[in-house]
Amino acid sequence: MQSVTGVFRSQADAHRAVEDLCRAGVPADKITLLTPGDSRHQVESVPVVAAEHQGMGKALGAVLGAAGGVTGGSLLVAAIVPGVGPVTALGLLGAAVLGAAGATVGAVAGGSLENSMTEGLPEDEIFVYEDALRKGRTVVIALAEDTAVAAPIRELLIADGAEAIDAARHQWWIGLRGAEQEHYSTSGRSFQNDEKFYRLGFEAALHARMRCKEFDQVSAEMESSLEDLQAQYPGVDLTDAYTKGYQRGREYYQRFCDGSKAA
Repeated sequence: MQSVTGVFRSQADAHRAVEDLCRAGVPADKITLLTPGDSRHQVESVPVVAAEHQGMGKALGAVLGAAGGVTGGSLLVAAIVPGVGPVTALGLLGAAVLGAAGATVGAVAGGSLENSMTEGLPEDEIFVYEDALRKGRTVVIALAEDTAVAAPIRELLIADGAEAIDAARHQWWIGLRGAEQEHYSTSGRSFQNDEKFYRLGFEAALHARMRCKEFDQVSAEMESSLEDLQAQYPGVDLTDAYTKGYQRGREYYQRFCDGSKAA
């Protein structure tokens, strides 16, 4: 499985994209829509297929987690995501994404996720989704069997007005780059030369498995990632840039963790 993601400025465009994905034959349980706030009334207006005039909310059934209990076999989930706030998500895939982002989505959802739903879950992209949601945007994710299936899904999302996830990731970094360049310059090294590896370290610290943990809990994985990177770039002096970026990424996300605990 691989994920295909689009970031939408307009909720209406995102809703239309979900409808178009279903119409194109993508299974409903392989699609989710993430929207900021407790937006159940808006999500419920999304049709699953052209014939489903009552909306995806009816087709998927329940509201779970922070929003309430279960009334059917599928889910509409509202939960609090650290550093983002309330987020509403569609289906078990949405519950899996929120769970990976650190939200508590309820015991029933957790049990339901003990299947292949988490296969292909883009844990290394979740911080980009969170940034988009903080900006008031809506995120649509679809899981595809392989690259051949993913390509038309990506084209469909773009045709419906989506910003590609790579573009959203770039904009996220542009928003941070000035402060990170200023911080890194105090080390006496060239940010221009080291930015690639500094950023890789920064982003590695934001992986869903690595966040809000003590350093001794993640140091082994960081070292393993660094070794893999050194093997990719033999002879390149990247250790200091990657390590400094990783530490800054930890500091960046720790603010969200601390804010969540305080709340």
